Amino acid sequence: MEVEVRKFEVFRFRPEEEEEPTYHTYEVPCMPEWVVLDALNAIKDDIDPTLSHRWSCRMGVCGSCSMLVNGRPVLTCNAFVKNYEGTIRVEPLSNFPVVRDLVVELDSFMAKLQSVKPWIIRKAEKDLGEGEYLQSPAQLEEFKQYSMCINCCLCYAACPVLASEPDFVGPAAIALAHRYNLDSRDEGNHERYDAIHGHDGVWACSYSNECSQVCPKHVDPSMAINQAKLTGALQWFKLLPKRSFT
Repeated sequence: MEVEVRKFEVFRFRPEEEEEPTYHTYEVPCMPEWVVLDALNAIKDDIDPTLSHRWSCRMGVCGSCSMLVNGRPVLTCNAFVKNYEGTIRVEPLSNFPVVRDLVVELDSFMAKLQSVKPWIIRKAEKDLGEGEYLQSPAQLEEFKQYSMCINCCLCYAACPVLASEPDFVGPAAIALAHRYNLDSRDEGNHERYDAIHGHDGVWACSYSNECSQVCPKHVDPSMAINQAKLTGALQWFKLLPKRSFT
């Protein structure tokens, strides 16, 4: 197969050596089927071992290789080099502090995720001998799409609200909270209410829809946010109890 040399303009920032970020240009021999992550790995392996970037599964599952490619948040393991023309610019995810080069700190995201308690909450667990909690296909369908989130944080990098209001809980955390609120087995809606409907919750969203546009798993966080707004309003007026939406 024919190898093509492509130019990559890569964000570099080594806080122990530099006060400001810079961009380094690398010429990388690329195979036709390469994705951007392959090129970054080639830079690190063969050209500049000081480059830092994060990746793991290379299958679009773990979400750890999220970066900006030509300004758009993508999974670099799914971004084929052949789909870009000219020099390809690679940068860390926006709206997150940069640790080094293309690696960002995710502590704030993890804290927001924990704040909405994205797990099934039961008032009382039944005995194992009573069997599993059954669910109909229709009940599953209500929340299934929100279960596809891989916590890649592309939606946070695309969110214009987070750019100016960093305490906003954000699309993925709200979508996952909504997923459990919709789950017929869950009884934790009231425990998530303050986190979702507080000052930094769903009402901060301006509905730009950028989060849904960049999701690699076709989750629709903006729909989750708007459904959560409606549910929250009905609950505030006591027209709906603070428990499972279904």
